[in-house]
Amino acid sequence: MAPGPKPRPNIQEVASITPGTVLIILAGRFMGKRVVFLKQLSSGLLLVTGTFKINGVPLRRVNQSYVIGTKTKIDISRVNAKKFDDKYFAKEVQKKRKKGEGKFFEAEEDENVLPQEKKDDRKAVDTLLIQCINRIADMEYSAARFSLKQGMKPHELVF
Repeated sequence: MAPGPKPRPNIQEVASITPGTVLIILAGRFMGKRVVFLKQLSSGLLLVTGTFKINGVPLRRVNQSYVIGTKTKIDISRVNAKKFDDKYFAKEVQKKRKKGEGKFFEAEEDENVLPQEKKDDRKAVDTLLIQCINRIADMEYSAARFSLKQGMKPHELVF
């Protein structure tokens, strides 16, 4: 019998990713952005934020295979991330819409509006995190996007 696929490593097996580590997102909408790792959720996803005010990355869940850990660490002991779990990020089930011509021509409501409670949670985390980031002198680059230039060898880079 052929061996099955190798299981993905948990956060405990990846020593470079600990709470407060600055990560680089490798894929998706925020590709190349630097984010701060807050905690690992029960699903195995990483809870990260780029501080929305600095680089536009909100509180997000990211698979750990889509990030690179850097040597930079931030003291996030003041940031309380206990409130955030997988249920916090779950989408609400929407009711099925009735089909019909009248419903089609009615003005649609904006469905992608973030609730005020989630905005307040993001701001609370961001304000504490910005205070922690301002204590580090070399963090002005966190708003810049990471990219490789011609001739750069990714296997030789030290993050």
